[in-house]
Amino acid sequence: MAGEIPDLEAQVRTGTGKGAARQARRDGMVPGIVFGGDNDPLPINIPFNKLLTRLRQGRFKATLFNLKVEGHDDVRVICRDVQRHVVKDLPTHIDLMRLKRTTKINLFINVEVKGEEECPGLTKGGVLTLVRPEVELVVTAADIPEYVTVDITGLEIGDSATISRVDLPEGAKPTIDRDFVVATISAPAGLAASDDDEDETAADEVPTTEMGPPDGEE
Repeated sequence: MAGEIPDLEAQVRTGTGKGAARQARRDGMVPGIVFGGDNDPLPINIPFNKLLTRLRQGRFKATLFNLKVEGHDDVRVICRDVQRHVVKDLPTHIDLMRLKRTTKINLFINVEVKGEEECPGLTKGGVLTLVRPEVELVVTAADIPEYVTVDITGLEIGDSATISRVDLPEGAKPTIDRDFVVATISAPAGLAASDDDEDETAADEVPTTEMGPPDGEE
């Protein structure tokens, strides 16, 4: 169930300090540092355009990457910080943390739906709303699922599917310690409006003669 881990290519940065970082930016690179694990910190440069593309795809800080640096073994990393230009909002520095295969990390995982054909609420015209298109889970770096699945089999209009109906991979658990809602089956807009109109009509049609007299009056 684990998804393919995307590659993130970088180069070793020669020299440290502000001077080397400025030169990297002039060369179309974003300077960064890789830390953690059993190795010393490694200064790197990442091509600006490639990093910007990754950032614009979203969920960058919640994505596990396979870092490829020439002359070094591939290592799994996760972003811990992206510094940006105060005016242009473009990346100027990146911090990456090495992860062991047994490391526990928090990641947002996409949610997919199953059981739509066996959902009577949808058969009756109900509307499926995915309240949480992704859920935050604690997972191990070696076993990150590409997605998790919520089962809506048997749900009627007005029912909800909570995290307890989601198939979680072994060892994974939600960061929220309660049975929160992931998806709902609601009435179609037209039906909901019709029900509201009927309630209002019923209230308007109550005969005034059936109402009791004010206190103290016959």
